Amino acid sequence: MSKKLAAKAGLIQALNLPPMASQRAAAEPTPEPARPKTAPGSMLQFMSSQSAAIKEAEDLKERLKAFDGASPVRQLDPRSIRPSKWANRHDASFENADFAELKAEIESAGGNVQPVRVRPLAGVLNGSTGPVEYEIVFGHRRHRACLELGIPVRALVEDASDQELFEAMERENRGRKNLSAWEQGCMYRKALDEGLYPSLRKLAESVKVDVSLVSKSVSLARLPEAVVAAFPSPLDIQFRWAQPLAEALQKDPDGVLQRAKRIKEEGRVLAPVQVFDRLCKPEEGEGARDRVEVSSHRLLRQGKLAATVQSDAKGRVTVKLEPGAITPERYQQLLGWLDGFVKA
Repeated sequence: MSKKLAAKAGLIQALNLPPMASQRAAAEPTPEPARPKTAPGSMLQFMSSQSAAIKEAEDLKERLKAFDGASPVRQLDPRSIRPSKWANRHDASFENADFAELKAEIESAGGNVQPVRVRPLAGVLNGSTGPVEYEIVFGHRRHRACLELGIPVRALVEDASDQELFEAMERENRGRKNLSAWEQGCMYRKALDEGLYPSLRKLAESVKVDVSLVSKSVSLARLPEAVVAAFPSPLDIQFRWAQPLAEALQKDPDGVLQRAKRIKEEGRVLAPVQVFDRLCKPEEGEGARDRVEVSSHRLLRQGKLAATVQSDAKGRVTVKLEPGAITPERYQQLLGWLDGFVKA
């Protein structure tokens, strides 16, 4: 009986050996341990072997806890990754010296040392480059650099909701290369316009940014295209210009837009602050050149009022014709005359 128990204990001990230990045991024969001569001795040997195996298993569990919940970094084809719908980098961000320096660093290191984060997508086609499997959570500049260099991008793959993606992207940008004021505003504006957050204040609370800063950012992002185009780059527009530009547009929208158009047409390279000053301040002689005087004229026919022509402080001109002052045929002629007369 004791011999059978000892044989079973030895078999269990062999089965509980780690893989490497089993290989060494197979490769290098070891002296057979002395067999206990009594049943209690065999039981003691069995319990000892079990205790060692249990202890080893517990040690392995403790070591694995260090990796619990960790997301392994993977090497991905940058063509399989698309920018996020909440992407906040303007194309100009990939054309400046900062991006060129980042790209050179990544090329020198053989890849992006700091991984980007992506979330998996259901496969969608990306033209001729194959399926898109991931969407960027953060790291658009690093992804773009690897894409242009034609090298794999190191990435963490983790699921994320739209709000989680938005907030992770916003935090990561503030921790690394800050967005410009205009880019920040476009990011916030899109989140509000598409209903990601119910209000500007709720957005500010979620990303832990002062509500006044979010308000200024959104104000810049809502500037007319002509005003943004007047600057050398949208990235040049500064937070502190949000209120003056908004006030100028409220007081004199036509004048601001006309000045923006002239700046663009001149084709001169101006400093951003020069563009800002010209947009906010009427130029010398601008009122006389671009607007008619405030006035009101009455046209009489046979002593009766036939028409009234008025102009207001904003340069609007109104022509009011009294009933019977013009025939249908003359009305069509008037429309044709106005179409050719109005300034292009």
